[in-house]
Amino acid sequence: MPRPRPTQRQIAREAGVSRTTVSLVLNNVPGVRISPETRQRILEVARRLNYYPDAAARTLVSGRTHTIGFVLCQSPDRVFADAFLPEVLRGVGDAVQENGFRVLIHSVEDVTAPEAYIGLVREKHTDGIILSGPRSDDQELPRLKAEGFPVVLLGQLPGSGIPFVDVDNVGAAKQAVEHLIGLGHRRIGMITNAPLEYTAARDRLVGYRQALEEAGIQFDERLVCYGDFREESGCIAMEGLLDLPRTPTAVFVASDLVAFGALVAIKKRGLRIPHDIALVGFDDVRLAHYVDPPLTTVRLPAYDLGYRAATLLTQLIGSDPVEEQEILLQTELVVRQSCGAHESPRT
Repeated sequence: MPRPRPTQRQIAREAGVSRTTVSLVLNNVPGVRISPETRQRILEVARRLNYYPDAAARTLVSGRTHTIGFVLCQSPDRVFADAFLPEVLRGVGDAVQENGFRVLIHSVEDVTAPEAYIGLVREKHTDGIILSGPRSDDQELPRLKAEGFPVVLLGQLPGSGIPFVDVDNVGAAKQAVEHLIGLGHRRIGMITNAPLEYTAARDRLVGYRQALEEAGIQFDERLVCYGDFREESGCIAMEGLLDLPRTPTAVFVASDLVAFGALVAIKKRGLRIPHDIALVGFDDVRLAHYVDPPLTTVRLPAYDLGYRAATLLTQLIGSDPVEEQEILLQTELVVRQSCGAHESPRT
């Protein structure tokens, strides 16, 4: 027979306190005065008895679910193909565990659809959400902001006033393209990581254009193709660039995963990287180091993005003082063989 589950009444009896005091401590109810010694004694007894609070009862007592939602603005098949996501989730997981929360992952392809992810909020499944990959056409985010519901963006929506953790996508993309310009390239293509409704995709295109403009290179819209998160979209986009009467000598791809597809398309045409065409990606996923040739790319701090976003959200949920609600993390250009930096510069 399974051993009976320990109860709060047992903990109260062994700790020498009331059951109400045990409930307040185990459910981490804010605003109650319980001495640190008493709190520690209750927690030690609970650990010794292997007690775990009932989630439903905990919600009733504290008014919180102790769960945060991690909302991905991608379809499930894109989520599973995302090589960048695991490190972000590891960071989120570590942060929420440190703060006594759990994570509920929810993917949604069309944020413009009614109730795309709002059910998580309206039905009180979560105390707050991290929304990864915000889109400019999302109508629900301003409403949540107005209602005071805790939301943190992994990415940003300028002018929205919603707290975010992100990188400088414009500056990082600009640096990648400037690197190619410095290697002597003047006809440089770009493949976006996603449709331009996604703010990160739009910002990386802005960085590409800024680099060209500052170098005195005229922007040519025929050299820009649009990816859709997956390798297949990179392959199709690169084929389009290679079909141009004048093909680019280098291509900046705003996602490593999309760049892997572009790499396949280049090799199918019998072209060599970087001798015939140079390639630079964005993200620095683990496979970027192992493809042939290894991919020059912009390294994003994936773990830190997830960790900082989850930490910020738990602070907002707890009404803790938050000094910084708009956090930009540093990126790094990692130079490998695909850009041709180790070859003779172009003239």
